[in-house]
Amino acid sequence: MSKIGKVNISIPDKVKVSLEGAILKMEGPLGKNNITMDTNIFDLNIHEGKEVSIKPKIINPETKRIWGLHRSLINNAIKGVNEGYTRILELTGVGFRAAIKGNELNLQLGFSHDINYLIPQGVKIVVEKQTTVKISGQDKQLVGSVTAKIKSFKKTEPYKGKGIKEQGEYILRKEGKKK
Repeated sequence: MSKIGKVNISIPDKVKVSLEGAILKMEGPLGKNNITMDTNIFDLNIHEGKEVSIKPKIINPETKRIWGLHRSLINNAIKGVNEGYTRILELTGVGFRAAIKGNELNLQLGFSHDINYLIPQGVKIVVEKQTTVKISGQDKQLVGSVTAKIKSFKKTEPYKGKGIKEQGEYILRKEGKKK
């Protein structure tokens, strides 16, 4: 049995969840979200608009494997339309700067050229300081992939710690050469 899948998902007061056929629709303060569920495998129940439970119709090794995954996807979508997800990036290095130009994030990372990253729809990027970038949105997977893409432009190196890292991320520092 799935430990995660058995736990019911509580629905916050501001969020409305409805099941229409195989589509689970969520509406909250930050927007709307839909998840298509396979009704041949899973049975979804909404208890008085306060809880959602998901149970497999037939328990076998394959349904056990994806039971917890589907429960987590539903929980993340409900949390996304209610609170949203936020990641904060820090740029460390001499001359490292970020700026918003239209619908692009302009990054100066010590290369001979600037890097312009087109901001995808559904994600909001705010440059609080020149060295702090705040990424937020209602889709956890999209926010995480945008964060990873921006971090990949200049990975933090272990000697001086220059590069892009998440706030609170620990960078293993190495000692330089000795004489």
